[in-house]
Amino acid sequence: MKKLALPLITLLAFSAYTLYVMLHAEQSLLQFGLQLMSSADTAQVVIDLYILAALACVWMYRDAQARGKSWIYLLPFFALTVVFVSVGPLLYLVVKALRQDAPAAQPSAAV
Repeated sequence: MKKLALPLITLLAFSAYTLYVMLHAEQSLLQFGLQLMSSADTAQVVIDLYILAALACVWMYRDAQARGKSWIYLLPFFALTVVFVSVGPLLYLVVKALRQDAPAAQPSAAV
């Protein structure tokens, strides 16, 4: 349960804030991204974030491989990372913690 609290709280808070901003924004997410990339100083920040996002995707891929998950399992996390950067890795951590906390399946007794 300890491994779940921080990523879950962060995911919920940041997702709620993102939703609020998107509902009140005067431009689309695509227009906003293009505006950020039009200036060298803000483009540097965006590029930096996406480098970190790529590193997070590499970490998720390696972690999922070590846990026996296929790359298809990762597609929703990667898609969220491409669009919202930190939401994908945060959700991955939440799902991972939930699955680790879930009780293992009991083998059925032979009758």
